[in-house]
Amino acid sequence: MEYRELAVPGAWEVTPRLLGDPRGLFLELFKVGPLIDAVGHPLDLQQANCSVSAAGVVRGVHFADVPPGQAKYVTCVAGAVLDFVVDVRVGSPTFGTWDAVLLDDVDRRAVYLSEGLGHAFVSLEDGSTVVYLCSSGYSPGREHGVHPMDPQLALAWPETGRDGRPLTLQLSEKDEAAPTLAEAVEQGLLPDHETVLAYVEGLRAR
Repeated sequence: MEYRELAVPGAWEVTPRLLGDPRGLFLELFKVGPLIDAVGHPLDLQQANCSVSAAGVVRGVHFADVPPGQAKYVTCVAGAVLDFVVDVRVGSPTFGTWDAVLLDDVDRRAVYLSEGLGHAFVSLEDGSTVVYLCSSGYSPGREHGVHPMDPQLALAWPETGRDGRPLTLQLSEKDEAAPTLAEAVEQGLLPDHETVLAYVEGLRAR
C-alpha cells in the first residue's frame, strides 16, 4: 500500500497492492499502519458511509467545522468517480487549490483527506459506489459546502464518462444553493488554517 501526498497538503492518494488470479482479486482496502506512517496518527473511525450515483452526479464540495472536522478515507468499490480534494482552509498557502484522483474498480485507489479540507466527486458511470470511512459522525449544523461550479475554484469537471459518452452534470438542491468560495469566506463558514493545523497536531500527539 503506497501513499502519495497530493498537491493539497493533508491529502494523500492511496494505491493498494492487487493480488489477482483466475478466481478473482484480493486487496487490503484499508490498513492502519501505512496510514500512520503517512499521516502521523490513526483514523478514529466513527462512521462509514456509502453512496451510489448515476453517471454525471456531482457530490460536494463538502467540509466540516474544525474541531472536530471530518477526515475521510474514500474509495470507489464499483464503477468510477473523479475525486477532488479542495483546500478551503482560510490562511493556507494553498487556499483555493485542488487536486483530483480517479477512483475506480480497476486500480482501486483511495484518497485520504485530513480535517478541514473540502471534498467532491463526479460519477463517471451509472451505479458508481463510493465508500467513506469517517473520523466523525454526521452533524448537520457543523457541515457546509461550497458551490462545485464556482469559477474561482475552476474544478476540471470531465465532459465524458468512462464509456466516452457525454456527461450531464447533476447537483443536489443543497449543493446548487451552496455559496461560492468568496461568499463562504465572507460568511465565516470556512475552517481556519492555523486552527486546523493545531487540531491535527493534537491528534498526532495522542
